[in-house]
Amino acid sequence: VRVRRAGNAWRLAQLPTAEGALVALDPNDGAVRALVGGFDFAQSQFNRAVQAQRQPGSSFKPFIYSAALERGLTAGTVIVDEPISYFDAGTGKTWRPANYDNEFHGPTRLREALAHSRNIVAIRLLEQIGVDFTVGHSRLFGLDPGRLPRNLSLALGTGDVTPLELAGAYAVFANGGFRVEPHFIDRVEDSAGTVVFATSPARACPECASPRTTPVSGARPPDTSTNTQRVLDPRNAWTMYSMLGDVIRRGTARAALSLKRKDLAGKTGTTNDFQDAWFAGFNRALVAVAWVGFDQLQPLGRGETGGKAALPMWVDFMRTALAGVPDELPPTPPDMVTARIDPHTGELAYPGQANAVVETFPVELAPVEPAESYDFGETSPEDSPLRRAPPSRVTEELF
Repeated sequence: VRVRRAGNAWRLAQLPTAEGALVALDPNDGAVRALVGGFDFAQSQFNRAVQAQRQPGSSFKPFIYSAALERGLTAGTVIVDEPISYFDAGTGKTWRPANYDNEFHGPTRLREALAHSRNIVAIRLLEQIGVDFTVGHSRLFGLDPGRLPRNLSLALGTGDVTPLELAGAYAVFANGGFRVEPHFIDRVEDSAGTVVFATSPARACPECASPRTTPVSGARPPDTSTNTQRVLDPRNAWTMYSMLGDVIRRGTARAALSLKRKDLAGKTGTTNDFQDAWFAGFNRALVAVAWVGFDQLQPLGRGETGGKAALPMWVDFMRTALAGVPDELPPTPPDMVTARIDPHTGELAYPGQANAVVETFPVELAPVEPAESYDFGETSPEDSPLRRAPPSRVTEELF
């Protein structure tokens, strides 16, 4: 994009041909807080934030991982990242998917795979839990199953969504598991200032009784008359928030660390030939989705990933939008346990295991068997006292 100097500022010297969109909403009731559908309304009245149905790329992967958690897998479940191929008898062609870096990383925990957007793990995961189950699970987030393919390419985000739809879907992770309906109008007043219409949106209520949650003893039951429906187990929502936080802390969206907040989470998305760049991110107060692409499909340019092309404007927006908003992490559901595990097997680590990592599990899915192999350091397995010691657990926040 060419620019020219105008005094102490810079101005565009050409009309950009690439377009963009950004939409932000309150995840607690779906109220739209900001919406930009393109560069210039006079140039094009097409509102990309609500009308553009584009492939979400890897920004769709969280819904696959959430479906896997619903199937009984955990953030510590290990999937092998290795070459795979699928023969299509209809076309006579073989599909050999690859990771963005064209490398394979061996046994990989789901937390690591999502943070680094490993395509192979997402495909294997989708194959394991089932395409139909995943499409059905995605419907809970408000996504249209009719625009999602019924094949393994779904793992790479080959369906169609609008930025507004994606923001509404990510709101479920942000608010603890509730589906909210995005809405634009708060109230309508006549010329005299009299309110002639006012919305009464359903709100998320994490404190309300639901499966696997119990109100605090002696607490006054919350008013449930305007509550929206819980669509996701609170432990599933918490785990996804935690895993998507790692995308920013040490994954493909590390540029968002410049905001110096610990409560941010999200996912980058990039489609084939760099035709679409996405970033969908949130905290408990705000969800925002940014998209960049051409109206007529063509590459943005080599290397123009979601983390490079879409994330920067998300960061700029959130820097202002979250000013003064408390930096708060979601509370851990009571029926979860934190343990030290072997990073290569997902099994319980031995006390003192040098390469152990911390993970949090639903209590009934926590590992109970120690890893068969681990880093003994300079001590041989036969002589190590760790081999005779019982496994251990720790209690600490994963975030």
